[in-house]
Amino acid sequence: MTIPSPKREEYDVAVIGAGPAGLAGAALTGKAGLATLLLDENIGPGGQVWRAITTTPVRDKGILGEDYWSGMHLVDEARGCGAEIVQGATVWSLDRNLEIGISVGGAAHLIKAKRVILATGALERPFPIPGWTLPGVMTVGAAQTILKSSGLLPQGRTVIAGQGPLLWLLAAQILRMGGTIDLVLDTTDRRNYLRALPHAAAFLASPYFFKGLAMMREVRARARVVSGVTKIEAAGSGRVETVSYEAGGRNESLPADLFLLHQGVVPNVNLAMAAGVQHTWNDRQLCWSPALDAHGESSVKGVYVAGDGAGIGGALVAVPRGQVAARAVIDTLKPDAGAGLPDHDSLKAALARAERGRAFLDTLFRPPRQFRIPEGETIVCRCEEVTASDIRQSVAIGATGPNQLKAYRRTGMGPCQGRLCGLTVTELMAEARGKSPSEIGYYRLRAPVKPITVSELASLPKNESATKAVERG
Repeated sequence: MTIPSPKREEYDVAVIGAGPAGLAGAALTGKAGLATLLLDENIGPGGQVWRAITTTPVRDKGILGEDYWSGMHLVDEARGCGAEIVQGATVWSLDRNLEIGISVGGAAHLIKAKRVILATGALERPFPIPGWTLPGVMTVGAAQTILKSSGLLPQGRTVIAGQGPLLWLLAAQILRMGGTIDLVLDTTDRRNYLRALPHAAAFLASPYFFKGLAMMREVRARARVVSGVTKIEAAGSGRVETVSYEAGGRNESLPADLFLLHQGVVPNVNLAMAAGVQHTWNDRQLCWSPALDAHGESSVKGVYVAGDGAGIGGALVAVPRGQVAARAVIDTLKPDAGAGLPDHDSLKAALARAERGRAFLDTLFRPPRQFRIPEGETIVCRCEEVTASDIRQSVAIGATGPNQLKAYRRTGMGPCQGRLCGLTVTELMAEARGKSPSEIGYYRLRAPVKPITVSELASLPKNESATKAVERG
């Protein structure tokens, strides 16, 4: 199948990511008559939340749930608004001049935009426990991607461990499809229930409360759940064979063929950071978040960040965030086109309603230290096989932060470019040095932020702009 490339070299607005925020933003700017390009690296729209929404073989709407299918109207709006949508497009570069490096169908292109909306979504938080790199150990998000896109269920003895809404959602979806789950290990810190109480009123008034409660009850009625888990380890010869855990002072072990891990999601910051967008440490969500104004514009003029890339909020928050950013772009580039579209005040009000209850979830599902900051020979950087002990030893002999650590251990220099180890490295080094994550900092990210081939680079025009695109940083 031939993947179409962008038809133009310059657009009014480029939206990167076709999840809830990107679809909502592109639909609005397209309706306003702005030349809009929507780029996404998947084969179809929807992002992770609405993954494969146009192609999933899981047609029983009760299995994936109404929240999943609610995304179809936004897909239809984006497709019908006049925006140009390019799927299968890997965005590997963005600079302060709003020039975007993309690869489509094996060829690289440079695209200019007057405004850029980054809607790159979230990544699953690293869950570095002993044995997490064994074959047969996956993330909950990866398992859900397979379920949505191919309709495939986990096979064999299945254990799910961790915490957060996505864990319970996947467990419910597996059970609804007729699959089995041998055990759910809930790592939620029991002390967090008291810590979250001050935020309970807003949560009770949010749409999350009844849905979340019903989903947890559904899973607990059909699968064994162990709460208060404080220690987990996977083991096996060549692949996962057993899962061991500690809860309530008791140690247990059971055989497993598939082990699914999840402890929440964090903003996917790589492209924004590589573009020079200022980020700060968010201590409530334990991650890096971009510094944004009320419209979602970042420290780089003309670059807006929306959706979970702006801070974790979920699909209900991502949609109005995408619309707020899009409305700001419309008001800047084509203010007369705003008539008949939702105004800024109504969009901000919708965003405030959607954000109700988020503080409760962030506090309740704050991951415990032992599942974020590993010890001993537990691998931290999977690409370069660097352990927690290696990093602590590097700190002891002079490594001061993640960028200096590259010279000692090559952490963050593999194909994932720090996506699977970045937060762990920051928190581990901060603890080892007795400093805050803000003081330690993060990897210095540069283009290309996604792996691209030499042949793709060779397809770029031979000019100064192309040369800078692959050397910037």
